[in-house]
Amino acid sequence: MRQWFEPIIRMWRFSKNNGITEGFPRKIKGIQRRGYGYRNFENYKLRVLVECSHGR
Repeated sequence: MRQWFEPIIRMWRFSKNNGITEGFPRKIKGIQRRGYGYRNFENYKLRVLVECSHGR
């Protein structure tokens, strides 16, 4: 526990992480699985933007 004390404190102090960035590829792969072969790239692009926008 002593060995991990500093990293744990830093994690709580600086709450920023890259979880959102790491989640985008997972969402995009899910869209690809559900859509299986979008005929129009614009529709695919719009679907990715909608899924990844988080209400912005």
